[in-house]
Amino acid sequence: MRAVVIHAPKDLRIDSFPDAVPGPGEVRVRIANGGICGSDLHYYHHGGFGTVRIQQPMALGHEIAGVVAAVGTGVTGFAEGTRVAVNPSLPCGHCAYCREGLRNQCLDMRFMGSAMRNPHVQGGFREFVTVDASQVFPIAPTLSLAEAAMAEPLSVCLHAAHQAGPLLGKRVLVTGCGPIGALSVLVARYGGAAEIVATDIADAPLAVAKSLGATHALNVARDQAALEPWRAGKGTFDVLFEASGNQAALRGALEVMRPGGVIVQLGLGGEMTLPLNTLVTKELQLRGTFRFDREFELAVRLMGEGLIDVKPLISASLPFESAVEAFELASDRSRAMKVQLTF
Repeated sequence: MRAVVIHAPKDLRIDSFPDAVPGPGEVRVRIANGGICGSDLHYYHHGGFGTVRIQQPMALGHEIAGVVAAVGTGVTGFAEGTRVAVNPSLPCGHCAYCREGLRNQCLDMRFMGSAMRNPHVQGGFREFVTVDASQVFPIAPTLSLAEAAMAEPLSVCLHAAHQAGPLLGKRVLVTGCGPIGALSVLVARYGGAAEIVATDIADAPLAVAKSLGATHALNVARDQAALEPWRAGKGTFDVLFEASGNQAALRGALEVMRPGGVIVQLGLGGEMTLPLNTLVTKELQLRGTFRFDREFELAVRLMGEGLIDVKPLISASLPFESAVEAFELASDRSRAMKVQLTF
């Protein structure tokens, strides 16, 4: 079979790839759609991020969906032709964190398309993947495979919302309107937020955020005082979803957070310098969020029941043979939100 494989920065190839027959407890999936994630772009442009670097060729991709092609012995509930979303996470199930229910913090996690381990865990931008049956979730007849491939990033935002706590009636600020920020707008709207303000430095992603239900979409590069109306009375926002990974975005948001507000940091942008006095005196709660766990099944269900509509985020779908073109398009925020490969 063929796969989209990164060899070095800007060296993305369509390679022949070994094809695994499903063993006991495994399912083989013919991939139909795969979304290009920010981490895929980091591998493409820079060969990795932080200390995580490509050491050998690696198939990219972890936002995938397809059709069951074969099942191994002992697998029930799936038949050839079942349409499924594939969870890229495979926790060990027996380390200390798995036993505590913190499976996203697994000490021996195998996450598809990740160079954190060596040898790397190969990704899902392949014509076929063989995975543990626990990673495969049937999708509703009304859900397209393109939408199903959005289950992974939606899961990230659902986990972030879990970290934030109840959103019903809250004022929510979302900084950074890439795919994760845009999905955070959708999740906040689903959670019953009374007001959702989205900020970015580009108009195109802000227009998407507005279409998804943001009550205000503000370009803070063009108007640095755009958030000033929410600064009154020590600040207005109850919850911040910081999805840019940018220090300026987080620091600026602190001024408009109300005392006791919750900050959930989704974006990864390296080290930041923060005004601790503001965090202390306003009693702000800064919370991390990392990947997801049971939220994947929830994401599939919410999309399948029509409760969250991710279709407006899918900007373009290109054949995987045009992967370089697709990655370049996904890198251009003025033209694309979420770009998918089709197989």
